[in-house]
Amino acid sequence: MNVIAPPRPLEPKDFASDQEVRWCPGCGDYAILKAVLKTLADVGARPEQTVFVSGIGCAARFPYYVATYGFHTIHGRAPAVATGVKLANPELDVWVVMGDGDALSIGGNHLMHVLRRNVDLQLLLFNNEIYGLTKGQYSPTSRLGTRSPSTPDGSVDRPVSATLFALGAGARFVARSVDTLQKHLPDVLRRAHAFKGAALVEIFQNCIVYNDGVFANFTEKEVAADRQLHVEHGKPLIFGAKRDRGLRLTPGACALEVIELGESGEGADAVLIHDERNRIMATMLAGLEAPDMPVALGVLYCDPAPTLEARVREQLVVAARTPGSDLNALLRHGLTWSVGAWPPR
Repeated sequence: MNVIAPPRPLEPKDFASDQEVRWCPGCGDYAILKAVLKTLADVGARPEQTVFVSGIGCAARFPYYVATYGFHTIHGRAPAVATGVKLANPELDVWVVMGDGDALSIGGNHLMHVLRRNVDLQLLLFNNEIYGLTKGQYSPTSRLGTRSPSTPDGSVDRPVSATLFALGAGARFVARSVDTLQKHLPDVLRRAHAFKGAALVEIFQNCIVYNDGVFANFTEKEVAADRQLHVEHGKPLIFGAKRDRGLRLTPGACALEVIELGESGEGADAVLIHDERNRIMATMLAGLEAPDMPVALGVLYCDPAPTLEARVREQLVVAARTPGSDLNALLRHGLTWSVGAWPPR
């Protein structure tokens, strides 16, 4: 009698391809790749059921380095290609890898629609606030005053926030992490993978060549505890090396402010409790910036809704069961006409 043995659990190394990983030494992409490989093993992914889709840029090399199916597509169009993949085969586990320029400049329109449609994809947005592959031009997320080959006197553009953009586009899952947080980042990626719908994860990533240290004001070890707010659903918004600060609503205004907690926890009753289903709270958290306020990391917003592919499949099932469904008749119903011989006689 033949016994069908279950497939052996895969390890992170099983998802690494045989291609030489070629990013600049010290690039944050290495850390993100490590976290993704760990996540794939943790969630029990199968290579033959997994697809990575990327656009253009340093981050877009990702599909070469993962032993799964992959598409290295064109600038800004990764969400559109991934949507086609998911609609064609909803059983596939589809990941989208984008840089901040790829996703929010030429790809902003495509990202907006994949979020509002709620396609079941994991969307990883590597944000280093610069165009790395094309040699350091400023990007849509670059800060005011950024000097680059394309802004030698400093950028005068107001930067876009990836998370605020996503929330404004109707995203149902929005999260953040940092490339170097090798415990936190896989946790966030696992949450994104478990979510049924478009899950956007912004990953703050260092470009050691063209924008080194751009996030140092909240990622360096010396300041991280005091300038990072790790949010968890149902838990108070408390941070600080001594866990002695928290966030509350400013009295009389819809804004957040930092309060000092006493040694015995005095004032803790005024601290807000994180509710990841609250879009307004998520929007306020996404707008916090260091060094004046802590940077919120973790799942800012999670509120499931029906996915695009589920709704499309429902329509197909209903259409197939509808008596008299005839494509030929559908094409010829309504305002149609026949073209006679030409020239007229």
